[in-house]
Amino acid sequence: MLRVSGQQIALWETLLPEEVTRLPQELARIDAYLDDERFIAPWRGLFHARLGRPSVPISCLVRMLYLKHRYQLGYESLCREVADSISWRRFCRIPLDGRVPHSTTLIKLVRRAGPEVFDQLNTALVGKLTEDKLLRGHKLRIDTTVVEADIDHPTDADLLEHGVRKLGGLVRRIKAAGAAIRTPFRNRSRSAGRRLKQISRTLRRRTGQALGEIDRLTGEIAGIAATTSAQVAQVIRNARRALSRRPSRRLARLINDLEQTVSGTGRLLAQTTQRLAGNRTIPDRMVSLADPDARPIRKGKPQHPTQFGYTLLVAEDERGFICFHRLNKGNPSDAPQLVPAVEQVIERTGRVPATVVGDRGFGTAAADKALAELGVRHIGLQRGGTLSKSRREYEHTRSFRRMRNWRVGVEARISHLKRTFGLRRTRLRRLGGAQTWAGLGIFAYNLQRMAVIGG
Repeated sequence: MLRVSGQQIALWETLLPEEVTRLPQELARIDAYLDDERFIAPWRGLFHARLGRPSVPISCLVRMLYLKHRYQLGYESLCREVADSISWRRFCRIPLDGRVPHSTTLIKLVRRAGPEVFDQLNTALVGKLTEDKLLRGHKLRIDTTVVEADIDHPTDADLLEHGVRKLGGLVRRIKAAGAAIRTPFRNRSRSAGRRLKQISRTLRRRTGQALGEIDRLTGEIAGIAATTSAQVAQVIRNARRALSRRPSRRLARLINDLEQTVSGTGRLLAQTTQRLAGNRTIPDRMVSLADPDARPIRKGKPQHPTQFGYTLLVAEDERGFICFHRLNKGNPSDAPQLVPAVEQVIERTGRVPATVVGDRGFGTAAADKALAELGVRHIGLQRGGTLSKSRREYEHTRSFRRMRNWRVGVEARISHLKRTFGLRRTRLRRLGGAQTWAGLGIFAYNLQRMAVIGG
């Protein structure tokens, strides 16, 4: 059941000194700004108006999520800090004698909301900022960056060993639930783990012979994974029969997890076979069983030649607000994303930006033409490759160089988002989780920017 607001402040709290109850300047401005129906509306579709267990008050939930991403706290740390702080309690609309929502409740609500709700929240915030004339949108600079997945650096052997270990654990839990008890299965986790340790010791040699030894051990782990997957297929068949005789939600969930893990392990086996055959370039490569949507991404950075995660596009206006963002799977080309991003900004703000700038990844003749048709007057997209004489002269004009120099500032904005609002690495898995994480980070950033600009 939906609850918009929480408990009323107790009468005795009004007797506390003003110095104790006064909110910090930033939180006071954000608290007043969030008192708007448009920030409640996206949550109404998740709850029944009258039936069911009462939810956490939405006014409290939105403010707690802001604090979490503003100060990069875990859910448990967030609940402890809110419980121990009078000002944070008042900001979150929680009475001093009231109970702070449990961390697991917040986690479930965020997962239930998904990226759609937080995309609506960001759209509502951009609309309100535009109405209040804080977000102007006359100039727009666009860039892409990598949001890393919460995984270790992947290797074929490590991924296959993880698959064997995970398959063994899921089969054990299925048998403990009373399904496929008589189906033979041997857990080969220790065998795969021993070979992985041998690879670690072999790597220390740093010789040409060590590479051949690593390939041999990786092939042995692949054989163990293939044998385990074949046995697991029989476990799944018999577990499905047991589930049809005795339905169980927990058993159904375990079987589904086991099927997904078998599918992922099969894909890893195919990748390993190609790599051992000498093919080092594998398109759409899987780099994690825990986060199968993450992909290897190369952005040409010497300090980080290859990153693993997702690509985030951000469009920033001249006052530092993020007007639009989109998180994509893998590393799609920049140029096709430019015009749709500008169109989204126009739809959200109700005005056409006079200036749009971007780096060489966005610079094409088709993009210049499309932006001009939208009504953009000043287009500062650098071109790659060999330039014509007229284009080279244009890119050396004073106006273009000014636009190019302003564009560089988006790099600092991206660095600020990563350092201060948690967009360096997503702590939620899969594409939907990463989109939720990025949406919350952008929402917290725009609110904090509003408190600075609005003051």
